[in-house]
Amino acid sequence: MAINKVVKSAEEALEGIANDMTVMFGGFGLCGIPENAIAAIRKKGTKNLTCVSNNAGVDGFGLGVLLESRQVKKMISSYVGENDEFERQMLSGELEVELIPQGTLAERCRAAGAGIPAFFTPAGYGTEVALGKEVRWFNDKPHILEHAFDAAFAFVKADKGDTAGNLIFNATARNFNHVMAMAGKITVAEVEELVPVGELDPNEIHTPGIFIQRIFQGEKFEKRIEQRTVRSRN
Repeated sequence: MAINKVVKSAEEALEGIANDMTVMFGGFGLCGIPENAIAAIRKKGTKNLTCVSNNAGVDGFGLGVLLESRQVKKMISSYVGENDEFERQMLSGELEVELIPQGTLAERCRAAGAGIPAFFTPAGYGTEVALGKEVRWFNDKPHILEHAFDAAFAFVKADKGDTAGNLIFNATARNFNHVMAMAGKITVAEVEELVPVGELDPNEIHTPGIFIQRIFQGEKFEKRIEQRTVRSRN
């Protein structure tokens, strides 16, 4: 009998999440974010979360809704420039913020998924990113020590998934979703289309189901654009 990792809803997928946890959220900008899981966390009221994400969403959408409800204690991100509430909380001291180079963010996720506890990287040397971190020289170049993330949960969003947890991401949504899916102790995948095992082409699967503990089909998805830029007809 095939393994079935399907849960009935986003609410059921949150079983075990608690206050003060470190939680990952996949996606890139507003593309491929686990919005149904985020909405369920807001409804559940889980607080004091440390959120690892490429960005902090925007006002009223994405992780922005958890910032508005004061459920986030700390943000670990590489880009946060689209959220006025984030800026307000950071400048007022209400929110802890750790800004890190985007490549380092990705590698700290990947390292966690690969079982690598730490690594050295030249990114960030000579900046505030390197404060308090061990420095070693490799090939006449300074590198700083970075540690893999230790996240209790990872929430990712895929275009398609099957009941065993195999996932296919759509274009840019693949950014961070794949590495975070590998890194969480418990990884929850929400999908736009959920199919039986055997319907996905094995050659097109981005994340194997072995990394996924729970999967559900989302109820609705918005296709938002962070900054809509158009040109005149003239």
